[in-house]
Amino acid sequence: MGSPVVLLVVAFALLLLAALAVGLLAWRRVRELRVGGIDVALRATDGKGRGWQLGVAHYRGEEFAWYRILSLRSGPNWVINRRTVDIAQRREPSVAEAYAMPSGSTVLDLTGPDLELAMNSDALTGFLSWLESAPPGHSVPWAS
Repeated sequence: MGSPVVLLVVAFALLLLAALAVGLLAWRRVRELRVGGIDVALRATDGKGRGWQLGVAHYRGEEFAWYRILSLRSGPNWVINRRTVDIAQRREPSVAEAYAMPSGSTVLDLTGPDLELAMNSDALTGFLSWLESAPPGHSVPWAS
């Protein structure tokens, strides 16, 4: 057996390597998610939510896939199908909410999935265009 000092140094080195590996994996995930994605904060309004969470969303045909930034999950955390979502209300964030979302955000209260999304004006324009381009027969109510 080695001395306690050597064992302590080896344990510290292994811990440092593990922390470095986790940091590199997190950096890689964020970098991959941001390519072609938009910054969107999301909050579940079903009473089970944990408040606003930052993430990145991608459009996948009929689906709006949202990935939480800090998550070990490889797939999306939420998938919203444009055939099942409507906008109930559009509002400005409160002062207390504004810190947890992209700057200049507008909050959309969605029905279908009980969610709120917060995104900046450019992302909002894209989201509304995506909803509007739904197949015939699906109407999108526009809340002011």
